[in-house]
Amino acid sequence: MNLFDIIGPVMIGPSSSHTAGAARLGKLARNIFGEDFNKADITLYNSFAKTGQGHGTDKAIVAGILGMDPDDEDLRNAIDLSHESGIEVNLILEESKRELHPNTAKIILYGKDKTMSITGCSLGGGRVMIQDIDGFKTEFTGEFNTIISVQRDKPGIVAYVTSYLAQKNINIAQMKLSRRSKGDMALMIIETDETPPKSVKEDLEKHEGIYKIVISTI
Repeated sequence: MNLFDIIGPVMIGPSSSHTAGAARLGKLARNIFGEDFNKADITLYNSFAKTGQGHGTDKAIVAGILGMDPDDEDLRNAIDLSHESGIEVNLILEESKRELHPNTAKIILYGKDKTMSITGCSLGGGRVMIQDIDGFKTEFTGEFNTIISVQRDKPGIVAYVTSYLAQKNINIAQMKLSRRSKGDMALMIIETDETPPKSVKEDLEKHEGIYKIVISTI
């Protein structure tokens, strides 16, 4: 246990799990989606569903998808602000999903030409874990700069990406790869020590086997 686990983050609201963690989940979802959206379906599970509204979890997640930090004074008004921004927000409560972490949320964002589903949980102390992106199982915390690659499951792509990052002097802290089935779509999560420049996205997307690169920076 570290100091962050004990004292928690600076935040607006009574609970680091239900407020700070929820806001971080929302902001990570926004970063992963990577473009404007006009609708959000937010499902709160288990403890989030039972006590989340009383603790402001719903407002915190909406604040996060609007780009706010957990200590933003406007967090309390996030739902009203989402309406003013023209974003439709639908809240769904599911109290009995035993297979999921007690503080789990699924956020589905709808943009002009795409939809994305992101599921994550709040671990306490404001820490979070993203567990699923569009059906790809994964694990990352958002505590590092993160490169997300949607790519074909074929030999050579992982080596291409890691070699490219080495040439740019970007050190890999952690990496995780998941796929739907052999030879199908795959998702690679790379957490880095250095902040990737904007050129990384453009350069990597030139590879015929890489469909999309998303970069989330801390």
